[in-house]
Amino acid sequence: MITRLVKAGFAAALSVTTLATGAAASSAAPADAPAVQGQHVTAALNGFLPGTTPPGPGKLSVGWTSAGTQDLTGPTHITVDLPPGLTTELGMFFSTPYDYTFTESVSPDGRHLDAVLIGTRRPGRYEFMKLNVGRDYTRQLTGQIVVTVSNPNDTDPTGHVTALSVDGTTPAPVVQAPPTVDGLDTTTGPGAGGTAVTVSGGNLAHGMVLVGGVPAAGTCTDTACTVTTPGGSGSAPVSVVTPGGTVAAPAAFDYTGAPPPPPPAPAVGNLTNAGGPAAGGTQVYLQGTNLTYGTVAFGGVPAAHVSCGPSFCSATSPAAAGPGPVDVTVTTAGGTSAPVTFTYTA
Repeated sequence: MITRLVKAGFAAALSVTTLATGAAASSAAPADAPAVQGQHVTAALNGFLPGTTPPGPGKLSVGWTSAGTQDLTGPTHITVDLPPGLTTELGMFFSTPYDYTFTESVSPDGRHLDAVLIGTRRPGRYEFMKLNVGRDYTRQLTGQIVVTVSNPNDTDPTGHVTALSVDGTTPAPVVQAPPTVDGLDTTTGPGAGGTAVTVSGGNLAHGMVLVGGVPAAGTCTDTACTVTTPGGSGSAPVSVVTPGGTVAAPAAFDYTGAPPPPPPAPAVGNLTNAGGPAAGGTQVYLQGTNLTYGTVAFGGVPAAHVSCGPSFCSATSPAAAGPGPVDVTVTTAGGTSAPVTFTYTA
């Protein structure tokens, strides 16, 4: 697994895509898609495959748009599946500012990429990663490249699956069936994490398992997810997030023994836009260390649109009672940072 933080760009696209070998791709949303409500995210895919003769890889752009009416929160899960004869390595993720955590892994055969983005995204935000695609020139290509995106707070299952056909046919729009969970083969393990757990059920393909709300590393087939628990304490609910929806397991996972040590305390070294109107609404960036999963407060009042990665947070100042300086802090499971000063103006 690797974490990549790099630069931004690109324009938005939506749902179902077709692609002939060596040809450019285009995208279109299903005509019968329901009105977007709440938190929603949609998948996009475009680019070109390797040609019929070497050399040179194909290049794909895998994207997702926060298309709802509210900020998208919680972990967003992205998968890419390639048909036999095509392979990829880790993708390059393009997004700034660096107010997120992005992890990705590729299966040993190079045909399945799994990525998780943790960060808050405002409606309309488009992000993407670039993939180089290699080809086995000894075989005829058939099938589809399939991309999925899902988020536990997204209850609208449309727009979560998009595909590119290698023979030029147009894939029909797909809405994955809702997942079901029958149970866990193991329900206890040490607080340090590392317990292998199999979650059995149905329609679990392209899934992500959350233990206590934290993504667990592993893979899912249609009938089972095999994961390794993160660290935790107490009784942690287990759920599976798929493009078809989110389902809670009938049993929790109970952590035993000592919990993992808390993360290091956050520290903030720099605040951009160190002042703004008392009405609020000033976009600020905080640079520091150990900021992942942080919340930001101005004078004890929670900020809006907060998103924190390991060394960077973005936030919008709340309204204040009047002009004057206030302390700005970041709080995580490791504690609260020493304050930096933001000055409200009249």
